[in-house]
Amino acid sequence: MKLKIFASSLIVAGLLLSGCAEKQSDITPSTSAQVLTGPSLHVKELMEKFKLENVDYAYVKAAIGNGTRDGAKALLIDARPNPKYLASTIPSSLNIPDTQIDKYIVQLDKVAKDKEIIVFCGGWDCEKSPIVAGYLKEHGFTNVKLYQAGEPEWITKNYPEIGLPVAQSVFKNNSALFMDARPYAKYMAGTIPGSLYMSDEEIDKLKGRLPIDKTTPIVSFCEGYSCAKSHNLAKKLQEFGYTKISVYAGGYPEWKEAGLQTTAGGAKKVEVASAPKKDAFVEGIKLGEDEGTVDGEWYKALITSDKIPANVAIVDVRTAGEFANGHIKGAINIEAGKLSATEFAAKFPKGKVVIMNCSAGGRSMEAFLKLKDAKVDVSKIFYFDANIKCDKSSKCEIKVNEPLG
Repeated sequence: MKLKIFASSLIVAGLLLSGCAEKQSDITPSTSAQVLTGPSLHVKELMEKFKLENVDYAYVKAAIGNGTRDGAKALLIDARPNPKYLASTIPSSLNIPDTQIDKYIVQLDKVAKDKEIIVFCGGWDCEKSPIVAGYLKEHGFTNVKLYQAGEPEWITKNYPEIGLPVAQSVFKNNSALFMDARPYAKYMAGTIPGSLYMSDEEIDKLKGRLPIDKTTPIVSFCEGYSCAKSHNLAKKLQEFGYTKISVYAGGYPEWKEAGLQTTAGGAKKVEVASAPKKDAFVEGIKLGEDEGTVDGEWYKALITSDKIPANVAIVDVRTAGEFANGHIKGAINIEAGKLSATEFAAKFPKGKVVIMNCSAGGRSMEAFLKLKDAKVDVSKIFYFDANIKCDKSSKCEIKVNEPLG
């Protein structure tokens, strides 16, 4: 169920792209107000009432995994109002405002009752997180915790995730540099205007293009909520010393779906009448329009009907943690990012046609290009360019990406 979201421009403007790499010790507390380092009395009473365990920043940092909703080890829930959530939240989080629980709780309809859930809000004196956490416990969720220091502490130590209204505001006001972390072919096929190509896989080669000023606001994005590349790029930028990084997790797919300006509308192809193309096959596998791809809709139909040919090996190139959270039935996990091209290819099942996938298409494309660039024989190696979300029972929601060419 899609939730219609409206953001307050005033809140967005006030919270937009604050520094995210300061150490907490660098922040000077106001002399006129007490700075809390633990829960207020009221919050403490709610924690005791609902028997809620509080976890710290290090615990949450480990819990979000690679920063995507699929890659997180725990489910994070932001209990603040929706405009605050859209302005700045902890990566991978869902939003369930304490005053609108009935409206937003549908997001958890398919979440297992024993799933680890970490609820947070606006800091030590914010009652919203224990209220939402208590509600979840009362409704059968058995592994609910608090991160009571919440979003205020997080943004002093790490980068935030922002929503579409903030990304639009940044774009309109030209107040940050957008960086596209997707593969170059996807970037060239269409991107947010003015974005700098900065693939997380090539950043060491491309870092000469980065701003000299390390306080330059930067918005990283890629292929949507399942795409880890924007988070990987954000972490690399942090290592390089950049202090005002945000990740626009909805990325190019959400931007495009919202009907916003892209570079894809620049050059129009001249329509020339021609004979219909004949379908191309390799050992019964229907090929897609882009080099290295299988025909997306054809392959999706095989997956959903559980009719993958016996000569096909499905290789999921994501991390082991992402794979464990759900994958296509029959897939094997070989994490492409950790291996050289030859090491990667050596792990493929012998005598099979290999079809690789990830969660949004970017990493599987890069895996194919890595093999090709290393002169590995890719005549029977392909990738599935699609957004894929599977649960642990291998029930998958699949949206095939449009061809690039």
